Amino acid sequence: MNTQTIHRVTHEIKRRRLEVLRVMDITPRMRRVTLGGPELAGFISLGSDDHVKLLFPQNAAEQAALESPTFSIKGDGPQPAMRDYTPRRYDPSSGELDIDFVLHGDGPASTWAEQVQVGQHLYIGGPRGSMIVPDIFDSYWLIGDETALPAIGRRLEELPAGRKVLAVIEIANAAEQQTLHSAADVQVIWVIRGQDDLLETVRNLTPPGGMLYSFVATETKLSRQVRRVLLDTHKVDEQYLKAVGYWRAEGSEEE
Repeated sequence: MNTQTIHRVTHEIKRRRLEVLRVMDITPRMRRVTLGGPELAGFISLGSDDHVKLLFPQNAAEQAALESPTFSIKGDGPQPAMRDYTPRRYDPSSGELDIDFVLHGDGPASTWAEQVQVGQHLYIGGPRGSMIVPDIFDSYWLIGDETALPAIGRRLEELPAGRKVLAVIEIANAAEQQTLHSAADVQVIWVIRGQDDLLETVRNLTPPGGMLYSFVATETKLSRQVRRVLLDTHKVDEQYLKAVGYWRAEGSEEE
């Protein structure tokens, strides 16, 4: 395999029962939960936009099924609610895994994160695999909303000096701006939802020069629209563009 091209590697899927070690609010609506425990040993996350499944039992039957040694995702029997989240940070030396939650007041993940306390436990599975983007690009265009901030923040921290980054991030209000660290040369444009338009902002920008990698992650329909702007207006290279939907707006339909 040519490791100097974008490629995917697969991992053994393992369910892990982890303990909550710390809880910290990054912004009023973004909460970081640090997980650890013996079962975190051997965890692998090689891509900045990897996803793990977080498992949230909603009743006693789902809790019992989850604790069974024969439990299988998509298996028979009761299944807990599952949500995909990006591993924001994994430190094998300290045995810690950070997951950032948007506190939007709806759904099993946000509900769990709003009440979480040190000493509680959370089951996770995966990641199934990692998309490896090698350090072969001169510049990066990273576009997303709060749900993409863990992936964008992790990408920025992994980039070396000498790279240029344009990050366009949609947030609820100015209080949701995060401090993002990177050795790269980074310009961040914060788009306030309801005041500014993410699609038009992207349309009116000039992409960074050189060999460019573009990443888009936001609401499903909007991600498709941003992807078209990048291809049609800015003529980015499609083979170096990843555009994904991280969530779907209520009432939206597949086109």
